[in-house]
Amino acid sequence: MTAAQSHQSLLETCIQACLDCLRECENCADACLSEDMVQMMAECIKRCRDCADTCDLCARFMSRNSALHRQMCSVCAEACDRCATECEKHDHDHCKRCAQTCRRCAETCRQMATAMAA
Repeated sequence: MTAAQSHQSLLETCIQACLDCLRECENCADACLSEDMVQMMAECIKRCRDCADTCDLCARFMSRNSALHRQMCSVCAEACDRCATECEKHDHDHCKRCAQTCRRCAETCRQMATAMAA
């Protein structure tokens, strides 16, 4: 596999991780809004929405090969870590799924940012 093929493979993996995370964060925020004690889920909802928006933008930047996608991947990894940390505080299945997806996305985004810096 050439360096270009390796980069393209990582790019595609990272875009898919961002799209998966976007979907899980939106699902989690929506499910949190349906919880009985919705006010206790306010921080989770905020972080899920921030993460979903960041993942969306990151995937779009990578898709168009933006000169800023390395920086966006770093920001996305941070947003994913913050969301996962909050979701891990809750016992809801949707929060657990969201946290797992966020952790995978954060790791992939860090790999992408590192590869772009090289």
